[in-house]
Amino acid sequence: MLVHFPIALVIFGFLAATAALFFKKETSLAKVSFYLLIAGTISAIFALLAGILFTGELSGAADKIKETHELFGWLTVGTLITASIVQIFLMVKKLESSGLKWVTFILYGIATIFVSITGFFGGTLVYSYMMPI
Repeated sequence: MLVHFPIALVIFGFLAATAALFFKKETSLAKVSFYLLIAGTISAIFALLAGILFTGELSGAADKIKETHELFGWLTVGTLITASIVQIFLMVKKLESSGLKWVTFILYGIATIFVSITGFFGGTLVYSYMMPI
């Protein structure tokens, strides 16, 4: 369950951020997007730590997939942390409506792609190499 939270939170948060661009009068969409960004970031950190601490050594093709999965996990967490920091900075400085909001949106989009790739390799690892065990 822990590994699925970042996927859902980040993807739905980015969808809320995208919807907020089209429905500007609905300020709740931007707030929902922000809270999902923060929750997704925190859950991604815990999922990454769980993977590092509780995943054993693998060999062959499974090890290469695990390395790729872990790389994208780190990229996801790094991008989410950066997006969260930028968004919090914009909120504190009251710059949410400036052009800088696009930095957060782009980072959020990149994190969404990264978490999707991470999930793909995680699913491949589990269903192709670990489930038969």
